[in-house]
This record gives sequence, structure tokens and C-alpha cells, in this order.
Amino acid sequence: VQLVESGGGLVQAGGSLRLSCAATGSIRGVNAMGWYRRPPGKQRELVADITSGGSTNYADSVKGRFTISRDNAKNTVYLQMNSLKPEDTAVYYCNAAILLPAELYEYDYWGQGTQVTVSS
Repeated sequence: VQLVESGGGLVQAGGSLRLSCAATGSIRGVNAMGWYRRPPGKQRELVADITSGGSTNYADSVKGRFTISRDNAKNTVYLQMNSLKPEDTAVYYCNAAILLPAELYEYDYWGQGTQVTVSS
């Protein structure tokens, strides 16, 4: 099982980016999915997460600017980031709670990380 991220890059302040993360491999189901980020010199923090039913949760710093969504048929989660600010600069990581075949409990998986840089 892997989480494959895409969509990071360099953007000017006020711009937009869309991150994608697909869970691939032998998967029985995917529960919660989310995005975390690690700004330079800081600890990793939650950006947003979404349940399999579509309930969402956002960090206060991104509310109204970022939107998390998912496509359950594709085991994919997205993060639409608008009105980006220099303080959004970070490595963004995808996270998913995945049910494996023949397993009773979910396992926590992480993507490799994708760099988002917002210039002022």
C-alpha cells in the first residue's frame, strides 16, 4: 500500500494550488484521510481531514481558504488551496487510515511529502 502525492510547487502569494493523494495497492477500505504540513523549522501540524462520510475538519489558519475533498471510488483525497500566503510554505503530507484485506483494524499510512512554497 502506498500514498502517492502530487500537485506541490512554487506559487506567488494569493495564488492557488491543488494537491492530490491516491491510496494504491491491496486495500479493503479507507477511513479518514487528511493533510498535514511541516513548515520550515517547525513541527508537523494538521491542515485538514475528512471522514469516509465526508465530514471535514480544518485548522483555524486555513479555514475559508483551503478545501479538502475525496473521491471514495478512487481512494483519493484532494486539498484545494486558495489565497495562499507565505506562511503556508511547508512540506505537505497525506495521511490515511487504511483497512487491509483479512485485517480487522485500520493501519495509518503517510505519503512521501510534497513541497509547497509561497513567495511574497
